[in-house]
Amino acid sequence: PADGATVFPVLMRATRVLPRGSWDPAREIASVALDHEDRHRRRIALRTEAGAELLLDLPEAARLRDGDGLEAEGGVVRVRALPEKLLEIHAHDEGELVRIAWHLGNRHLPVQLLGDRIRILADHVIAAMVEGLGGHAEAIEAPFDPESGAYEGGHGHGHGHGHGR
Repeated sequence: PADGATVFPVLMRATRVLPRGSWDPAREIASVALDHEDRHRRRIALRTEAGAELLLDLPEAARLRDGDGLEAEGGVVRVRALPEKLLEIHAHDEGELVRIAWHLGNRHLPVQLLGDRIRILADHVIAAMVEGLGGHAEAIEAPFDPESGAYEGGHGHGHGHGHGR
């Protein structure tokens, strides 16, 4: 404005998650870049990459994945996964990788399974464990999209131990 007053963007409100591939990219009005931890939310104030304010206001916590859309007034805000410091774990053979995966699971670590390799958040103690088990842990930066877990139904993020039915 001519009087020098600061203009704040209008707050958008997103109330629904649209799984990647289920929404028309032509509806995209903005994007928001989030790391793994910030992609598990129910309610949080965010800022889009263009600087607009966005209130994520879901009825329950949801696990947001790269490419998901947040339905907001006027269109869809795309979720982008930010690169993070990770370890990419390789092994000499499939059996060795399965054994390493078991040890990671036994520690309740979030893991991203990529066929012949596994990604976890960077942790020097776990890297040493992997090396001790005969695997290789390479430091990389990439988006982290771990498995959602058997008790999450593929949508949420939680770690309940209610193993009964």
